Amino acid sequence: MLHLTISGSTPGLRPARIGCLAVPIRLIDRLPVVSRADLLDSLVPPPLFADVSFDTYRPDPGEPTQLAAVEYLRAFALQVSRPPRKAGRFRRASGPEYPGGVYLDGGFGVGKTHLLASLWHAVPGPKAYATFVELTQLAGALGFADLVEALGGMRLLAIDEFELDDPGDTVLVSTLLARLSERGVALAATSNTLPDRLGEERFATDDFLREIQALAARFTPIRVDGPDYRHRGLPEPPPPLSDAELTRRAAEIPGASLDNFTDLAHHLATLHPSRYGALVEGVATVCLWDVRTAADQNVALRLVVLADRLYDRQIPLLTSGVPLTELFDAQMLAGGYRKKYRRAISRLIALNRMGAG
Repeated sequence: MLHLTISGSTPGLRPARIGCLAVPIRLIDRLPVVSRADLLDSLVPPPLFADVSFDTYRPDPGEPTQLAAVEYLRAFALQVSRPPRKAGRFRRASGPEYPGGVYLDGGFGVGKTHLLASLWHAVPGPKAYATFVELTQLAGALGFADLVEALGGMRLLAIDEFELDDPGDTVLVSTLLARLSERGVALAATSNTLPDRLGEERFATDDFLREIQALAARFTPIRVDGPDYRHRGLPEPPPPLSDAELTRRAAEIPGASLDNFTDLAHHLATLHPSRYGALVEGVATVCLWDVRTAADQNVALRLVVLADRLYDRQIPLLTSGVPLTELFDAQMLAGGYRKKYRRAISRLIALNRMGAG
């Protein structure tokens, strides 16, 4: 069970009211405690994809690879669902060898996450779904051996946004996949592209397979073509509010939080990233005043995780200070983690639009 400790006198999930105004929650007062069971129970598709299926995916008639991907994944789901599991190894069917994994190779905005979540929903449990980053965080929170034991009994592990921007994390997850594959866990993954890769801003299939050489034979790459919406650039956010207007808006929204940006950045450094979801659980709108450009890479990467957890829960965002397009400096947006930062900005702007609307 998730426990939430509130330090100081600031209320938690049910803020007090002064007259007609609520006293906002302060995230910096929250010290979430997340159990092992909570962490494992959270390995499901995010709320945006909680109800998707192959039937709700709309292939582009001009992109035949999209329909081909749906048909392949439907068959893969049936194949994963049918064979009985035996002694931790794949049981071989009478026909072709049972595929251990599938890799969806394509650009941003073509529906790979929709397809991956649809596959997860189509396969009976036990099963797990996580992003690449969440898997690395789980390994840190539980320990590698414990994570292998926890996931080793799954029928399917779906991994969204497999990343190659951190060699250490890539080796860790590659080793994890090897251990799980040995235990008969079917694997499915999507790419997380670094810009200008092969001139098409797509994570190359060959790179993925080379990073997991021991598993290469178990993965069937499936190409999903379509327009890459990142070429349109980052969307413009609503203009930041003044500190006074932000404070007023936070007080008017029951269940809203209100924090100084720098204070929250310091608080995030005291929490394991696996607890960021619990940190914002139940918050109606997150309000951050005096937003500044991230001080360094460590702060920036924590903000990326927080952005993902807010986006998963579709929690609106209101800010004062610098525009969200200036959350990461030019050097960060040109460096090895640029894909993470661009995704975080895009997601925060979408939440900011929700809050401003």
